[in-house]
Amino acid sequence: MKDNLKSNEYRVGWDTLRKEWPIWILLIGTLVVGVFIYPSLPDQVPTHWNFQGEVDDYSSRAFGAFMLPLLNIGIYLMMLFMPLIDPRRDNYVRFAGAYQYLRWGTVLFMSVLFGTTILSALGMQINIGMVVKGFVALLFILIGNFMGQMRPNYFVGIKTPWTLANEQVWEKTHRMSGKLWVGAGILELALAPVQALWGAYLFFGLVLAMAIIPIAYSYFIFRKL
Repeated sequence: MKDNLKSNEYRVGWDTLRKEWPIWILLIGTLVVGVFIYPSLPDQVPTHWNFQGEVDDYSSRAFGAFMLPLLNIGIYLMMLFMPLIDPRRDNYVRFAGAYQYLRWGTVLFMSVLFGTTILSALGMQINIGMVVKGFVALLFILIGNFMGQMRPNYFVGIKTPWTLANEQVWEKTHRMSGKLWVGAGILELALAPVQALWGAYLFFGLVLAMAIIPIAYSYFIFRKL
């Protein structure tokens, strides 16, 4: 019985790393791109844009070339190893496939963000707002699609006192939230090309709803049960 439990534990070994070789190529590739592109970047690299897609903040050349690739590697490693110290780490095995897609989706999003920033710094005319909002929406759709498969843990998902206290509340909340995130993500994807200020407000209003509604829903489901 103990051997069976151990075999079902979340683990990170060479087998795991080998299966994720495409992600490692992407992670190392963006870092290599940063090294080669560094001499060609201007002294000040745009790193922040307002609602209208206009640059409103700059950073150093080194920050622009290396910050996002290093942050991407850090987030990936955190997502890979943090479950090892999660008190409910055995539950990760129950949604291992979904969790892998979440890691991959996050890495891809950060890589696209890096590529967009670099191209903009090199003088290419890119609608940063549309690209970022579009890929944020796609990431929300991806997460929502797999949210119903998530099982109780302290690292990913809708973690409220009520979902963590009752597995049935967790499951009901994540099934509802998955539909909400996919639906809101599709609306946000449609809003991505809209450059008017109302489009940005509506986009972030949907993000706010995606955060607040699941919290309130988990509380009411807990009280009902």
